[in-house]
Amino acid sequence: MKLDTRAISISLVILATIGVFYVLVVGKAFLVPLAVALMIWYVINAMSRTYTKIIPWVKEPNWLTMLLSIISIGIFIAFAIDMVQNNVANVQNSIPRYRDNFANLSTKVNALIPAQIFDRLPKVSDLVQGIEIAPLLTGFTDIVVAMIGNITLVLIYVAFMLAEQGTFRKKIKEIFPDQAKRGSVMSILVHVQEDIQTYLWIKSLTSTITGLISYFVLKMVGVDFAVFWAFSIFLLNFIPTIGSIIATLFPAMLALIQFDTFFPFFVVLIGVGAIQVVVGNVLEPKLMGNSLNVSPFVVMMSLTLWGSIWGIAGMFLSVPITVMMLIVFAHFERTRYIAVLLSGDGSLKFAKHTKAQLEKIAH
Repeated sequence: MKLDTRAISISLVILATIGVFYVLVVGKAFLVPLAVALMIWYVINAMSRTYTKIIPWVKEPNWLTMLLSIISIGIFIAFAIDMVQNNVANVQNSIPRYRDNFANLSTKVNALIPAQIFDRLPKVSDLVQGIEIAPLLTGFTDIVVAMIGNITLVLIYVAFMLAEQGTFRKKIKEIFPDQAKRGSVMSILVHVQEDIQTYLWIKSLTSTITGLISYFVLKMVGVDFAVFWAFSIFLLNFIPTIGSIIATLFPAMLALIQFDTFFPFFVVLIGVGAIQVVVGNVLEPKLMGNSLNVSPFVVMMSLTLWGSIWGIAGMFLSVPITVMMLIVFAHFERTRYIAVLLSGDGSLKFAKHTKAQLEKIAH
């Protein structure tokens, strides 16, 4: 009896896919901090190379540039933790005042409804009684807390990665003694490193610009905890599409219930929303160029997939993971068609590197 090799191959692929997703779900507690640590490791090495360009007497990354990078990341993490600790409690303590303002606003809305249709509609005040403001704001602050969670475990992983990276080149040579195979592996690693670092740098820059300008808008309106909301906008902008929507709606909702009037709400909604549109649809694509040739539809699918598997962390990591998959698939003939499907325009053009550039990733 002749076996159908094609059917066997398809079955094995299906079983392997099921196995991978099972591991991703079951191993969430272990894999999520590890993936976050990997991103931080990428950022530290990228900052190290940036400091190399800034410091005149340093020709290549060394212990000094690495130390400066670690200190920079440490300051940012300390600021983030302090920001969350100082503001989450204040936001929750203000919820009773916001609830009262929301009730007063509903009374004003009732007064604006014409008398002839007033009796046919349910009173806004009655509808408001079914809306709980506390869970909304608490839920948002929980999102921010979740972003900072497991930081100790993540930092331990990062420390070990930094300690081990000095032996990376030797390990690659031992694993792939054949020069051709080693060059192919190094090419994949270099392209992954370059594209992810490009994404992280540009996203950090555009998110910082968005957060700063949004801060001035919120401060001008007089919204409570403007620094906290600006920092939240900075973080949420790393989540494609959905993050920008959440980052616009929550400060606007706060303005609505804080001031008991509609004008500040519309100013924040339009102001912050306009900033998101201009930075996200004009500045960011211009800076990105063709460096990340990923289909927007694939990005949304990846956001949904990784968000359902790994939650908030998965949303943050969805784009870097997709970029990694595209590059890996593009380097193998059998999976090249998958990379084409993941790409934005169907082209898979990667810059060619010299042997020295390929091995530079080992540092």
